[in-house]
Amino acid sequence: MPPRTKLAPEPKPAGPFASAEKRNPIVCLLLAVVTLALYNPVNRHPFVNYDDDRYVTENAHVRQGLNADTIAWSLTSTEQANWHPLTWMSHALDVSLFRLNPAGHHLTSVLLHVVNVCLLFLLLMWATKRLGPSLFVAALFALHPINVESVAWVAERKNVLCTFFFFLGLWAYGWYAHKPSWKRYLTVFGSYAAGLASKPMVITFPFLLLLLDYWPLSRVQGNAENRTSWSRLVLEKLPLFALSIASAIITMHAQQSGGAVRSNTEFSFGVRIANAICAYAMYLWKLIWPSHLAPLYPHPGGSLPAWQVLLAAVILAIITAVVWKFRSRRYLLVGWFFFLGTLVPVIGLIQVGEAAMADRYAYIPLIGIFVMIAFGSSDVARQKSRGVLPAIPAAVALIALSLATYRQIGYWQSNKELWSHTLAVTSNNFVAEDNLGGALILEGKEEEAHAHFAAAARINPKDPMSHSNLGTYYETHNQMREAVKEYEAAVGMTSDAGLLAQTYANLGAAYRGLGDDERALASYKQALQYNTNQFNAWLGLGLLAQKQGRLPEAITNLSRSVELQPTARGYLALGRALQQSGRTLEALTAYEQATRIAPSLAEAQQAADSIRQQLIHPQAIY
Repeated sequence: MPPRTKLAPEPKPAGPFASAEKRNPIVCLLLAVVTLALYNPVNRHPFVNYDDDRYVTENAHVRQGLNADTIAWSLTSTEQANWHPLTWMSHALDVSLFRLNPAGHHLTSVLLHVVNVCLLFLLLMWATKRLGPSLFVAALFALHPINVESVAWVAERKNVLCTFFFFLGLWAYGWYAHKPSWKRYLTVFGSYAAGLASKPMVITFPFLLLLLDYWPLSRVQGNAENRTSWSRLVLEKLPLFALSIASAIITMHAQQSGGAVRSNTEFSFGVRIANAICAYAMYLWKLIWPSHLAPLYPHPGGSLPAWQVLLAAVILAIITAVVWKFRSRRYLLVGWFFFLGTLVPVIGLIQVGEAAMADRYAYIPLIGIFVMIAFGSSDVARQKSRGVLPAIPAAVALIALSLATYRQIGYWQSNKELWSHTLAVTSNNFVAEDNLGGALILEGKEEEAHAHFAAAARINPKDPMSHSNLGTYYETHNQMREAVKEYEAAVGMTSDAGLLAQTYANLGAAYRGLGDDERALASYKQALQYNTNQFNAWLGLGLLAQKQGRLPEAITNLSRSVELQPTARGYLALGRALQQSGRTLEALTAYEQATRIAPSLAEAQQAADSIRQQLIHPQAIY
């Protein structure tokens, strides 16, 4: 092992920073204020049209708010190809507190990020007793633009929530390592279990604890009284490893049943290895130069150039060699393997979804690199006995990162802005084409949207979403046969239960438009087999029953539809069925609900006015 260079002592804080009791609350307050100020614009942003609907706005369970039924569903649900009950409960609690006002949902995510920043600082301060590097790591974590996605995207609540429990678990482990006892171990176990119940990415937690045993806890290098053998350290973590295995089994089942896991035919193992190597290098590059950030980077498949894979592999090998050479600086070894290890579950060896990598996946892993940078630069300065100088480049770096983060937050201010930016910084991104088209539909720009749906289908002819969207376009233009063709193509391309339910409901509407009630009925029932809460399927069943004169059945189905998703169209149909059944006052209430949701809906307004006139002048009925 190379000899250690003698370092100058770290300058001792003065004034109000002289004691931890006075210093740490002030530093945490400073970190919190700066982070809240930087992320404040997020509170004015809407929900985005990528997963926010499935997690919150169109999720019938979450929309109920936090209650016994929601909790029971959360504990057993594998919706969105994951088991994360605490994440579902978190979203449901937000609905209870803020309804569907996106400001409240965003605020919760921002506050969790702020708490995570403070926990990280306090954890490093407690473990290392070094103010400067600990503060710099926390500031990098707070202000780096690669973390914007985890904070500004409501559907990524799972990321900031799981990190909160991850830090609590590290805190609990430090407490346990100081004085081992079964009660303290239960705290570690419980925090880890809560992290897994928020997002399974922290599955490598037991391995990370072994790294922390090496540094900064020094459980294998301490004095004779505190020193512990590696075998004993591994043995004490067996219950945590068992929890990791259980989580892995549950997660694989959830992802396979949700159709999220890609086959070896789609992505061979060689392709996955090549992409993983490049992804590791790209995360490091985005750490250094955080531009061209996007919610989704399309997987290149087998098109990665060999030179690019080789270059990435060489970079990783060089860093590993340097870290090993300077292994006497234990934080380098721990930080590097922390980065490599925490990315393993999401690096693509088991390919889930369409992404080659994702900014949100770096939320925890880059902490390892931040530690290497902060403690390494501090030690270089101490070695030269000029501990003040790193403060200037550190401050410049943090200001630059803050400006980049502020700009990145701005891209999330609207769906159109987000996906236009994504298309500008990525290539062949059919997911962005789909979502930009969806954003344009909401603005009434159907022809512009159609061009993006068609582009998505050209980029990836096997993309079910683009075909489903094209079907919707044709349906709204009364081209029902073309719509049926696109919907049927879409259902043959996916095993995603949510998309299948939505597409079958739309297919039923297209068949109903063609007058083929039998196929429409079969499609609606198929939609409900995939998702019993598909409100458009209940709406279609209600309209079919109403057409065939089965008014009680129609009212039941239409009531179910608006209960799941209050829509103007649903309330208008319900009002008509109620009015035909002679339930005039209830029909008026339904029409009024429709006009509240869509004040410009003339049919509902006219129907409501007609009933009011009848109530004022009863003789008009005759």
